[in-house]
Amino acid sequence: MTWYARITGWGKYVPGRVLTNFDLEKIVDTSDEWIRTRTGIRERRIAAPGETCCSMSVAAAQKALEVARLNPTDLELIIVATSSPDYLVPSVASMVQDRLGARGTPAFSLVAGCTGWVYALVTASQFIQTGAYRNALVIGTEHLSVGVDWTDRTTCVLFGDGSGAVVLEASEQPTGLMAFDLGSDGSDYDALIFPGCGGVHPPSHEVIDQRLHYLRMDGHRVFKFATRVMADSVAKVVTASGLTIDDIALIIPHQANDRIIELARRRLGVPPEKIMVNIDRYGNTSAASIPLAFVEAIEEGRIKPGDRVVFVGFGAGLTWASAVFHWEPQEPTAIAVADWPIRERLAQPIARARTALWSARVSLATRIEPLLLPLYAFAGSYKKRRKKK
Repeated sequence: MTWYARITGWGKYVPGRVLTNFDLEKIVDTSDEWIRTRTGIRERRIAAPGETCCSMSVAAAQKALEVARLNPTDLELIIVATSSPDYLVPSVASMVQDRLGARGTPAFSLVAGCTGWVYALVTASQFIQTGAYRNALVIGTEHLSVGVDWTDRTTCVLFGDGSGAVVLEASEQPTGLMAFDLGSDGSDYDALIFPGCGGVHPPSHEVIDQRLHYLRMDGHRVFKFATRVMADSVAKVVTASGLTIDDIALIIPHQANDRIIELARRRLGVPPEKIMVNIDRYGNTSAASIPLAFVEAIEEGRIKPGDRVVFVGFGAGLTWASAVFHWEPQEPTAIAVADWPIRERLAQPIARARTALWSARVSLATRIEPLLLPLYAFAGSYKKRRKKK
């Protein structure tokens, strides 16, 4: 028997407190215009006292279980992706399992930065495809506001809190995960890091005095990494799925910076309507970012049954992850196995050549475009000087 992992439930939770750019103007030396033009963010959600990684996870999970019509006691696996757990030990996944009432269900946390939810989705899919489990709850949650240095205007304007969850169930009909691309480059591990309170810098007065217990980011290195890997990873995973970019209904990227998203879109050669963007309302919610955008895309009718969706992200590690997922929330009456993933049709020479050419063009643009940025800057300054004359 061949099993497939179908998404049958979905839910999200965001705190009620909204922190706008105008609110931040009162806290640090910044402005709404500066934040919007550089990040695309207008506001973000901040957890209230008493709201935790666990409580937000449970709220999103309960909605997903309700959509899937599953009881917590029916769950066979729980994976929580987060980089801001309530405690280093125990795993927040065990706390979520207990709070949900999923007695005895195996549960573990997964840390892969902003790509964590995609890593978790791929991991859960493998458990189901092998027949080990019949269902799984996959959650992406962040409580980043507790680790943000509100005196550092380069980071405090970026991050927010929230949670997104999906339920996967085994299906005999072809659906679910079609291809994935996971990767890591640990040489830039310190480009996005909580330096204090771990084994290298254990809790101490010195750690507090040097503010090492707050999130630190080298924006230039992260931006450079993200603009390189996002388009390349999408090209790789779409090609691996046997599809073309025209077969993809929607791309749901990690919501870190709208400049990064727009640059990836241009390199992929897809129209704006094929990209899901909600960074303006939530900011960067790390591992919660992609599932939050996914749930909103469903609620807004951006995807329909039978669509192929691409999830793609980058994050601390530094890591990257992308996946092509077939969206079929209801069990289909019949799908010919030979049609999955439609390899026969796309194996034709013309389709293969088309995909190869597109992938090569994306790869070339990813490598050449950064070299042209100085020329773009010179051309822009030259036009300004001409206008002044």
